[in-house]
Amino acid sequence: MPNGESVPNSERVRVPTERKRRRPTSSGVVLSADLIVDTACRLIDAHGAQAFTVRKLGAALGADPSAVYRYFRNTEDLLLALADRLIGESMAGFTPSGDWVTDLRDFGLRAYRSALRHPQIAVFSTLRVTGRPHEQRAVDTGVGLLLQAGFDEPTAVRHYHALVDTVLGHAALDAGVLLLAPAQRAADERAWHADYGTLPADDFPSLHRVRDHLPLMAGSAVEPALDLLLTALRQEAANRAD
Repeated sequence: MPNGESVPNSERVRVPTERKRRRPTSSGVVLSADLIVDTACRLIDAHGAQAFTVRKLGAALGADPSAVYRYFRNTEDLLLALADRLIGESMAGFTPSGDWVTDLRDFGLRAYRSALRHPQIAVFSTLRVTGRPHEQRAVDTGVGLLLQAGFDEPTAVRHYHALVDTVLGHAALDAGVLLLAPAQRAADERAWHADYGTLPADDFPSLHRVRDHLPLMAGSAVEPALDLLLTALRQEAANRAD
């Protein structure tokens, strides 16, 4: 995980807004929480979470690394802000159509695509609960669509949990694939045709039967999985209405 703090995390406390830096840094910019998150996002996108340190962030900002802690309690706080940024990106422009199934599909794929735009961040952000405004708004929206569909409160929460974990689970998996070396990805894709597709029918009758379709395994399964879940939810909602 990111490291490089100059002061132990446990000693970090948020400084009141009026005490935050307002003078330009050596690079001529005025620090803000948004600027720090933007810069951290660029660094992690380019070099990966494991290479990220607050020292490198300070250098990119043209500021002493300790300045970051005027805006974030510790590195964990900053990483949660990054995770929340991805959620905000996914919700930007989301406009419900009135069809809850269509809207939930759009909602889910937006979260998936936002994560895949930042795979280096997605490998950790998909695992966390940010407790921040973008996530709060997203959860309220998703649960609201399920309440609109006629599910009772506990069922709406359970179904939201299933939907968001399905989407984010695929996002984490596919982000990991994107981070493989090109040769590794190519080898994995080839295996479905060259290895699995040539197994003898006597020993592997099912695989032999579907051999021409096995290359499908190299792609993402997020949309089929999401559609299966939404089909089940639509049927359950219809049964409840009868």
